[in-house]
Amino acid sequence: MSDHYAALGLASSATLADIKKAYRQKAAFYHPDRNDAEDAADRFRRVQEAYDVLVDPEKRQAYDDNRRRNLLDSPIDTAKEIWENYSKNIVL
Repeated sequence: MSDHYAALGLASSATLADIKKAYRQKAAFYHPDRNDAEDAADRFRRVQEAYDVLVDPEKRQAYDDNRRRNLLDSPIDTAKEIWENYSKNIVL
């Protein structure tokens, strides 16, 4: 799974305005008509895919949920939260 936030150079707490700004900058930089690098087209596609997911609220929520499940954001915090929820359910 690719990290859409990393593709745009953003943190997972980025606002919609941050996402749009980063997309415009990265898309302009990696556009194959402007960038002669061999991987420019591939990077441009990754930036476009990241933008498509992150600007749609439903897709972004699903993506963030999946990232969280895969412990990509903060493994220690996520593991701690999972353990606390688990232990609360056992005690009750």
